[in-house]
Amino acid sequence: MADDGSDFARSMAIATSGLRAQAGRMRVISENIANADSTAQSAGGDPYRRKVPTFSSALDRTLDAKVVTLGRVRPDQSAFRVKYEPSNPAADATGNVKYPNVNPLVEMTDMRDAQRSYEANLNIISATRRMIQRTLDILKS
Repeated sequence: MADDGSDFARSMAIATSGLRAQAGRMRVISENIANADSTAQSAGGDPYRRKVPTFSSALDRTLDAKVVTLGRVRPDQSAFRVKYEPSNPAADATGNVKYPNVNPLVEMTDMRDAQRSYEANLNIISATRRMIQRTLDILKS
């Protein structure tokens, strides 16, 4: 079992890809939360549409390891929330206003999950750095 440090590099690269992907996911979730109560720019128009991040795996040929990347960010095609507010400037001819299909509770749950995944990848990087340092300390002895 000859190790030239490539296992450490592979672990760091995989965890770093996870950090990047989860950071991208958190950006998308933040945008959803920020726009949760926005309305259309014009009367009867469509408001902000929730975005859904996807992930994909890719082969990092230099490390011969699969890494995760933030994939396409797709629009959520679920229905908008509709409220009867005839005095709202965004109301349509029948007095209904469309609001984004964003549920803040769902977004906060997704954010919590993304944070946990981010922290797990950060812990892997920290543990790998500690192992590298211990290996260097042993080699110095």
